[in-house]
Amino acid sequence: MDAIITASRWAGEAAGERPPTLLDVRWEMTLAKAGGSPAGPTGRAAYEAGHLPGAVFVDLDAELAGPPGPQGRHPLPDLAVFGAAMRRAGVSADRPVVVYDGGQGWAAARAWWLLRWAGHPDVRVLDGGVAAWTAAGGALTTEVPAVPEGDFAPRPGALPVLDADGAAALARRGVLLDARAGERYRGEVEPVDPVAGHIPGAVSAPTTENVAADGRLRPAAELAARFAALGAGPDAEVGVYCGSGVSAAHELLALTVAGVPAALYVGSWSEWSAAGRPVSTGAGRG
Repeated sequence: MDAIITASRWAGEAAGERPPTLLDVRWEMTLAKAGGSPAGPTGRAAYEAGHLPGAVFVDLDAELAGPPGPQGRHPLPDLAVFGAAMRRAGVSADRPVVVYDGGQGWAAARAWWLLRWAGHPDVRVLDGGVAAWTAAGGALTTEVPAVPEGDFAPRPGALPVLDADGAAALARRGVLLDARAGERYRGEVEPVDPVAGHIPGAVSAPTTENVAADGRLRPAAELAARFAALGAGPDAEVGVYCGSGVSAAHELLALTVAGVPAALYVGSWSEWSAAGRPVSTGAGRG
């Protein structure tokens, strides 16, 4: 099963008799500091200004994550809240789902990963998001579709997750990738969380390097070569974390396209750094 779909292929599937359910997950990270609540608008305003025909808006902060707290800024959502949101958006177990965002891919990948983790068998990310759609000549609309209630019931556990102890252990015996910007990994800056640096033993692997200038994922062979150079080949035990479990989902998407299974540390640095755990700085794994 493919993890991504191109804009041109989506146009063809959208014109079919029973197109996949389409979710708009536009979102921007606007948190002032760890543990705070969103400081800016959600992606709903962008959705209302124009979205792909047939798309239903899903709020990442409210529906794809639990409230920020000791488990991080974007912990796993309450399953009842998540399931209700997916059914409201028309998600059913026997119907494919396509998710997109504004083009960065992080939020769409979070929705992709959550649905797959919760047992949905067929979820893809629109590669390049809204920008790729409009560049291909696709139109936007302000019409909000009336979609029938879906029947999706989350059954978590289809994809592996890590807690803090598991991430620490994996960094020692396998390959733990840090998907944040390199300067955050090195501890040179920390704009959000209370402590700068990285999990000891983690490898810097900024998720921004997985995409080309147009915001689309690099070809599978390029991604596989990149991860292999970091020690994350298909036979390695691989985990990923970021600041709060959002951009790491995009790294997992890239790993999936490259054919490398990996686990997500959902709490990520926002949980790790708030708990007084060991911290490394500098360019080395530590």
